[in-house]
Amino acid sequence: MMAYSEDHIVLAAEYALGTLDADERAQVEAIMSIDKDFVAMVQAWEYRLGVLNQMVGSVEPRPEVWDRIRTAVGLAEPQEPLLLPEAPLPPPVASELVAAATAAENSNVIRLAIQLRRWRNIASFTSAIAAVLVAMIAVGIYQPDLLPEGIRPKPRTEVVEVKTPPAPAPPSAQYIAVLQKDGESPAFILTVDGATRNFTVRKVGAQPEPGRSYELWIVSDKLQRPRSLGVIGGSDFTARPVLSAYAPEVVNQATYAVTVEPEGGSPTGAATGPIVFTGKLIESVPPSAPAAAGPR
Repeated sequence: MMAYSEDHIVLAAEYALGTLDADERAQVEAIMSIDKDFVAMVQAWEYRLGVLNQMVGSVEPRPEVWDRIRTAVGLAEPQEPLLLPEAPLPPPVASELVAAATAAENSNVIRLAIQLRRWRNIASFTSAIAAVLVAMIAVGIYQPDLLPEGIRPKPRTEVVEVKTPPAPAPPSAQYIAVLQKDGESPAFILTVDGATRNFTVRKVGAQPEPGRSYELWIVSDKLQRPRSLGVIGGSDFTARPVLSAYAPEVVNQATYAVTVEPEGGSPTGAATGPIVFTGKLIESVPPSAPAAAGPR
């Protein structure tokens, strides 16, 4: 396929648009009769610009429009012949120079007019192409089914990642001990959290003794002596974090005892009063556990 100049390409596009005059159309058709590649280029432009014909319907002007046009350009009535004044003849010596200068000036004016019309046609052609592209983009976004299948945008597939929230941590084990004397009614209930080993003492049936305090102790063969866990307060609940200092196996297997001490607790750090209540921890089953766990 031969290489074409910009003028040839513009001629092909203008021929497809129908903006050439009779002489230029004849020139293009003469080229098309001997050049198959130029014919293919014209057909390509006709295919590209065919969307304009599909989007804009033909409109036949009313008869009175032509009458107004003829009136506007002065053709409504018969015209008298136009008589031009005769120009004086140049001197015989300079006649050839004047003719040559006039011909050259006319040639420049004609060439400038042709270039001006060519660039005006290119600007109109570019604006038409831009309008077609804007229309095709808008149709492709809002009504893609109206476009030919070859230029119809393909549907996009989006992958959405669904993140599953992490499963909630299972509840920690809870341990409970009923502190009582010889199977009588419970005096205190001791509850221990298996994860933090914080404990809570709830007063149930123990009666306060004036001038005395109840003190809680942990007793284990892994400890050299009983260790105090503090005085049980006078309210219904007493919470302490002191069990976190002991290993889990010591906490779970120890015996818990309550003694009666002077008000404020033992002054020596060792039990001085009698042991009135005792008990051992058992594991209470959380609501989500499938089966009961045996006591330790």
